[in-house]
Amino acid sequence: MVFAPPQRLVRALGETAPEGDDWLERLPEAAQEAVARRELTVERVQVPGGRSSLVVLVRTADGTPAVLKLAPRRARPESERAALAHWDGRGAVQLLEPPASSGAGAGAGTEGVLLLERLHPDVSVRSLPEAKALLEAAGMLRRLWVDPPDGHDFETVAERTGRQARAMRASAEADPEVAPLVEAALAAREELVAAPPERRLLHGTFRQSKVLSGERMPWLAVGPDPVVGEQAFDLARLVRDRVEDLIAQPSGATTTRRRVKRLAESLEVDRERLAGWTLFRAVESGVRARRVGRERDAELLLEFAGWL
Repeated sequence: MVFAPPQRLVRALGETAPEGDDWLERLPEAAQEAVARRELTVERVQVPGGRSSLVVLVRTADGTPAVLKLAPRRARPESERAALAHWDGRGAVQLLEPPASSGAGAGAGTEGVLLLERLHPDVSVRSLPEAKALLEAAGMLRRLWVDPPDGHDFETVAERTGRQARAMRASAEADPEVAPLVEAALAAREELVAAPPERRLLHGTFRQSKVLSGERMPWLAVGPDPVVGEQAFDLARLVRDRVEDLIAQPSGATTTRRRVKRLAESLEVDRERLAGWTLFRAVESGVRARRVGRERDAELLLEFAGWL
């Protein structure tokens, strides 16, 4: 089988690829090798798939349905592997291969390759009515927020957002139109990172589409970009889910503030901290979208941020 990457993946990785990166060119051969090494039977490549990885529906040698996921190093697949191993199927998709440290030979040929339990890739929490979807997604986060393992190598919220803040400052200098929102977002971040209330293992990129229907449990989280920090940071991305629908509503700003309040109360997160992280993450995403030419996405995100 020829493993042609979906166009969505090609576009997304093309926006972030460092000069000289040839991961996409090497991907078909890497996928063939990963399938052969594990004696997998390929059913199909998942389309449109993700924005940072190739997802292939497969069966293992004993016929078990599974998912083979290949991601470039910049997508931090080994961090994802470590988080999934720590959660061990509690609220998240089950890792079917052990991390490299689990024993002699474990992890051989697995860098950037994850073999996962098969969920229903076309059925996410986003398919539910909005109120029900938010409730189910929030409940999922409660299961994922655990203490990180001792001696972990996960990036912290302060580290990740510090790197993002530097890129945001550079964008604001080049694009004065976004400067006021960037300054507000950076000020909020400085206050938030100064005194985080807890340090938990977080999903890192959580939203409704990251929660899929499963057989073992009704809903399970997928695709983490794990980070260690406060819970409000993780919840902030969920606040802006279905942002295009919020923007289309005459009462979008009021609905957004009501959503912040409801989610903060349901998960016992400080409301002001949630609003602050929601602002930072929306502005960061909007500025990044504008930087790579996704003007429509940038417009939606920056208008949303202005409500906060």
